[in-house]
Amino acid sequence: MSLLYPYEYDTHTHQLVTRSLDSRLTPTATQRTTLIVAGCYILIIGILWHVPYLNFIIYPFKLLTVGFHEMSHAFMGVLTCAHIHSIELDPDEGGATSMSGGIPWLTLPAGYLGSGLIGAALIACGFDTSASKVASLVLAAFFIFTLWWARRNLLTWVLLLGMSGLIVLFWFLKGGEALRYLVLFIGVMSCMYVLWDVIDDTIARKVNSSDASAFARICGCFPSQVWGVIWLFIAFVFFILGLLVGIVAFKESAAQQKEDAKHFLPAPGTNGTLGIPLLSTSLTLLVSVLSSALLTLL
Repeated sequence: MSLLYPYEYDTHTHQLVTRSLDSRLTPTATQRTTLIVAGCYILIIGILWHVPYLNFIIYPFKLLTVGFHEMSHAFMGVLTCAHIHSIELDPDEGGATSMSGGIPWLTLPAGYLGSGLIGAALIACGFDTSASKVASLVLAAFFIFTLWWARRNLLTWVLLLGMSGLIVLFWFLKGGEALRYLVLFIGVMSCMYVLWDVIDDTIARKVNSSDASAFARICGCFPSQVWGVIWLFIAFVFFILGLLVGIVAFKESAAQQKEDAKHFLPAPGTNGTLGIPLLSTSLTLLVSVLSSALLTLL
């Protein structure tokens, strides 16, 4: 990957030379296509998010981004010694994480900031097929944690099992290239969720039960609208950094990515051999864990 090799081959001297900052920040043809697709995603998501009836098209992805938000609350709660009771997902109301203990001034902003950070990381991975494969395995781990915390919520089970199947399907399409655009879409969606949810809860209208309102009551200093703008600015910075990391780190062409993907966790049936045992083991482990958890609940 270009992330590991920040050099380029000089055809005149036949030597490896360090890439200049300008060349590393200048998008390649493949990266320009990725940026155009990301821009189209923003436009499409913006339309589908707010138009009645059409918003049902992205309903599962809205639930997934709500899951990122609530999972971020839960993980920060675990890091601050809180006990997580449950997670509920609702694309309209934003979901809810029930916990006791922890440090509220850390767990409350973790939802929006975590969504922005996760979205930025997925956007960066969306520039490279192999990185998208790694991201999908991380998402699988996220699904397992979320299912544990939301094990009594049937809607969450249906969503995440369906999303797992979609990821596996896209893994097989065009050697994993389709997976790259799916990961990019989820990343853009997560970042856009922060934008619209903050605007809806703190700027357009004040929701007393929102994270920003609760944070303002605990920390004071600023009203909830100001805290919402601060979190929105940080999330926007994450979004820009995600794009920049993707541009700097992954300079391979589409053909190079396709060739690399054959040997990095390849889909069964391709020419690549390295990673097939790991892929099959990972998918088998994911299925067995989800099946065992489901049997336990039943």
